[in-house]
Amino acid sequence: MKTGADHLCDALLALGVDTCFANPGTSEMHFVAALDRRQDMRCVLGLFEGVVTGAADGYGRMTDRPAATLLHLGPGLANGLANLHNARRAGTPIINIVGEHSTAHLPLDAPLTSDIETLARPMSAFVRRIGSAASIEQDVADAWDASLANGIATLLLPADMAWSERSAGAPLARRSPPPRREVDPDKFKAVVDRLRRGCKAALMLSGLALRADALADAERICAKTGARLFAQGVNGRIERGRGRAPIEKISFAWEPGRAALAGLDMIVLIGAKEPVTFFGYPTQSGRLAPEGCSVVELGGLGHDLKGILAHLAEAVGAKSAAGVQTSQLPPAEMSFQADGPLTAEMINRVVAAKLPKNAIVCDEAITSSGFYELSYNAPAHDYLQITGGAIGIGVPMAAGAAIACPGRKVVSLQADGSGLYTLQGLWTQAREKLDIVTIVFANRGYAILHGEMRKVGVANPGQNARRMLDIEDPEIDWVKLAGGMGVAAERVTTVQRFAEVFDAALRQRGPFVIEASLL
Repeated sequence: MKTGADHLCDALLALGVDTCFANPGTSEMHFVAALDRRQDMRCVLGLFEGVVTGAADGYGRMTDRPAATLLHLGPGLANGLANLHNARRAGTPIINIVGEHSTAHLPLDAPLTSDIETLARPMSAFVRRIGSAASIEQDVADAWDASLANGIATLLLPADMAWSERSAGAPLARRSPPPRREVDPDKFKAVVDRLRRGCKAALMLSGLALRADALADAERICAKTGARLFAQGVNGRIERGRGRAPIEKISFAWEPGRAALAGLDMIVLIGAKEPVTFFGYPTQSGRLAPEGCSVVELGGLGHDLKGILAHLAEAVGAKSAAGVQTSQLPPAEMSFQADGPLTAEMINRVVAAKLPKNAIVCDEAITSSGFYELSYNAPAHDYLQITGGAIGIGVPMAAGAAIACPGRKVVSLQADGSGLYTLQGLWTQAREKLDIVTIVFANRGYAILHGEMRKVGVANPGQNARRMLDIEDPEIDWVKLAGGMGVAAERVTTVQRFAEVFDAALRQRGPFVIEASLL
């Protein structure tokens, strides 16, 4: 006889879910015991649930399959919701296992009782409470299907479902991913007709449309039709660098975003959403498309985005076109002045110039971000970024990516303010001996919020506002913080020293933090 928790673990493993990011509590102990009995399940502890969910996001982005998370009741899930929001925006497959009180205990309204389903639904495409130990295999299979088709699936595991024993039934068979949704043929034909007639159009891509093979098809389409090519402003993963089709990200800022799209008559969305500003302001529209421009969604999450681009290339006669570079992108300027001041731009230039081939770049530098624009011709790499605007993704996302791809170097570009949200992820990096170089852009403040204050007309914030936007009194010491988490670190203040330390960190294995002081 096996417990329900054993059957749950067996079902996950049968579907290829062999990694569990966890922060368990009492209600999950039977599942913890079951995980302990299956050494083929890798269990990774996060000291905060935002680390757990952020790591599952990074893992899923790099593997295109779900990891499991293990979270403690409603409050544990709630602690992880911000990075589940980012994962939802990235379209990342994740299966959350959330412990719940036993069925008999739930009506007693114990202190940790909450409405877990309501907490889960905004960030989950699929939510189900396991109601019987006999249904566990089907519940897991349905959650797996939902995660691959629509992103995040959440299963609630009542403690009595975990501890109940039952005889083994037929093992869950390995299954194929769910079929992709079909594209509307009339909409597809209309797009093809307009592209053939020379309509002033742009393809805007996200999701699997940003992988190297799909980008090559998109580039051929643009070379054949004169259409322009953009990536959505934020994306889960882009395969980029030398030998791959370059693609410009559309800005969320109103003026550059509107300027980039000016003159277009049609924007075709393939995995992307309509381009809009990040926030609404009193004097301008949130839409970036020009007036009169039609916005056509050909495919989204759940569609075969690569197939759409391949079919579109064939339909417009672009499959045999040479790989003409159509994007009007500046050449990568990866040189840097070793004796110049240490600025965010110089850091990004050094990283672009020295990035190892096949690296994974995790970007949460936010206001110091500029790496993307400087690295079109860097060695081939994967680029992961914050997708939902919920800060605190960088450190754990890098951990998840490193666990997914143990033979690849991960370079994490991290703002200091947002890095403090999930600092505990450095401990996970140390415990798991992950090969990650974290670069902290230490400007001692939430610089993005200073910019937002200017946008609403406050050029010179007063004392109250400054105390809410700056983090320099007292000064935060990232070298000591990293050391306390078991990660070696060094503070640098010059370009030359940054380049030297970055070189050394790339040569060694294991986590390392570089605090780049920008003041």
